[in-house]
Amino acid sequence: MGQNHSHDHGHTHSANKKALFISFLLISSFMILEVIGGFVTNSLALLSDAGHMLSDAVALGMSLLAFKLGEKASNQDKTYGYKRFEILAAFLNGLALIAISFYILWESINRFIDPPDVASTGMLIIATIGFIVNVLVAWILMKGDTSENLNLRSAFLHVLGDLLGSIGAIIAALLIMFAGWNYADPIASSIVAVLVLISGLRVTKDSFHVLMEGTPSNIDLEEVKKMLTGLDGVHSIHDVHIWNITSDFPAFTCHLVVNKGCDRDQLLQLANQQLHDQFELSHTTIQMECDTSDIKNQENNCN
Repeated sequence: MGQNHSHDHGHTHSANKKALFISFLLISSFMILEVIGGFVTNSLALLSDAGHMLSDAVALGMSLLAFKLGEKASNQDKTYGYKRFEILAAFLNGLALIAISFYILWESINRFIDPPDVASTGMLIIATIGFIVNVLVAWILMKGDTSENLNLRSAFLHVLGDLLGSIGAIIAALLIMFAGWNYADPIASSIVAVLVLISGLRVTKDSFHVLMEGTPSNIDLEEVKKMLTGLDGVHSIHDVHIWNITSDFPAFTCHLVVNKGCDRDQLLQLANQQLHDQFELSHTTIQMECDTSDIKNQENNCN
């Protein structure tokens, strides 16, 4: 069972890295085109989307670096290796999204006050290409593990923000082209900025929770305690900790107070099996103690 889990994890890790690499190449290439197009057409919607795509390129690059560093073996200085860098990358990505959203909102306000002329035809062409590129990148990233891997999910949310930005830019270009309504450009930018802000806050919140070693959202701590205290030979439980080393690497430790005379080896094997089967906890450390009225003063030679 353990070997299959390791094989599946390795396969998923490889798929995630490949998806990130292809996405990084596509986003970086189009970003250059969009920056040039934004300046030529004088479109804030395109420039804001280009700025977001620059963040995407950085985010995807950091994500790739995080996966690469995560492959490094653990050592005496870092007993878990560099796996947590993945969460740090996700946290920085979230902060970048928040910063970009505020910048776009500020520029949008200035354009509401004095809306400039925008070359709508060029804006429409570039925005349409951007839409196609973002759909392709989103599809590629969905091939990875966006549901469980926080780092990949943060990159995916970046791209979704870009996709919405491209849609907004297309609509704005059409409104400017057929209605001469230049206010459509800052309006589209503002809507995208709010959506980007929501994504950034969500990623930052989730990654901060991991960095603070919070309990994984998919695990009920009380249910874990209830299961362990329900095992034959267990009197009580204390010092229970569940946290994530990285997105798909939960860890668990606890102290079990057990009845004298119970088979500790058998109990330990059963507890680990139940933790794995019911809660997908494989990295576990369980310390067993004697059932005494005062655990702190228990004798070292108890059975």
